[in-house]
Amino acid sequence: MDPLPNGNNVAAAPPPPSSSSSKLTESLKLEHQLLRVPFEHYKKTIRANHRLVEKEVSAVISALPHSADHDDAIHHLNSLVSRLQGLKRKLEDGSRAERLQAQRCRARLDHLESADGDNISEWNNTRLKRILVDYMLRMSYYDTATKLAESSNIQDLVDIDIFYEAKKVIDALHNKEVAPALAWCADNKSRLKKFKSKFEFQLRLQEFIELVRNENNVQAVIYARKYLAPWAATYMKEFQKVFATLAFTSNTGCEIYKVLFEPKQWDYLMDQFKQEFCRLYGMTLEPLLNIYLQAGLSALKTPFCYEDDCTKEDPLSQESFRKLAMPLPFSKQHHSKLVCYITKELMDTENPPLVLPNGYVYSTKALEEMATNNNGKITCPRTGLVCNYTEVTKAFIS
Repeated sequence: MDPLPNGNNVAAAPPPPSSSSSKLTESLKLEHQLLRVPFEHYKKTIRANHRLVEKEVSAVISALPHSADHDDAIHHLNSLVSRLQGLKRKLEDGSRAERLQAQRCRARLDHLESADGDNISEWNNTRLKRILVDYMLRMSYYDTATKLAESSNIQDLVDIDIFYEAKKVIDALHNKEVAPALAWCADNKSRLKKFKSKFEFQLRLQEFIELVRNENNVQAVIYARKYLAPWAATYMKEFQKVFATLAFTSNTGCEIYKVLFEPKQWDYLMDQFKQEFCRLYGMTLEPLLNIYLQAGLSALKTPFCYEDDCTKEDPLSQESFRKLAMPLPFSKQHHSKLVCYITKELMDTENPPLVLPNGYVYSTKALEEMATNNNGKITCPRTGLVCNYTEVTKAFIS
């Protein structure tokens, strides 16, 4: 309690949060996906186990013997006992899957809670590895992603098993097979319906097209009555367009129907699956690595970056970064001058600014002179921080 001049007491105001603590809090806001994915997987596992129990118990109750014959009743009950034992084994497997997902949720909560100013460097290193694993999985480098996760002991912080689940569907679509994708739709029917997804309908349309391609028109009509008719009221235009292919062949020259027989339709289905898969688990559609890089590039992108004489020290001089920054707006430009706090000289391309580990910026000329006179050591005149000249980084003026 601090006394006021008039003698009254008042509770001391809490100290303002440090800049490092504030940055850490803002950084943790970007970790939505880290918790959302295992939580959604956990809910999916619980729902699957619940449906299994309801289905089996209902079947057992409806199959209870009503026969008056003693031997028949005993035989019937034995078969029901065997069925219940099989249900018990399935529930044990389901329980293990639930515990695994709960363990991952707990591990990720502990990981987020462990972030503080004392271990921020180590924590950021782990985050970088998580982001790299996420990128590798999305780019189909499954083995490399698995080895990195195992060597870094971050298996509970990444979603390798979920991406392997997606891999089976993507590989099947690549081989022009829709069965695994349809099975995935059946497993997630309620969620996809909630999202108003038309992915299953598009798979059914593609199966219909393949029957027409193979000139199995009778089978195609039977298939349409069974699987496409229930969707017709919702997607009548698509239904009519695809059904009209019965009057054409796969090598038709009519552009409206020719496109339906092209191989790129399978690529479209793969892209559509990836979108639905990410939405189902609450993932970002873009890899996290791209999102973080774009956040940094948005501050560096200027019209000068796309000119032929762009300096090689500018990250946007590289084609891969230019492509990544293409959809981003140019950073806001201020016509101001940077003046060195030490030498009072202008900082420009001839005397570029350098950043100390504490975030303060001084000119190259000033820091080089200070390092030469102090055996490579630099002392920040504002905070007193002492560091080596090798620890400073170059800042780019945009």
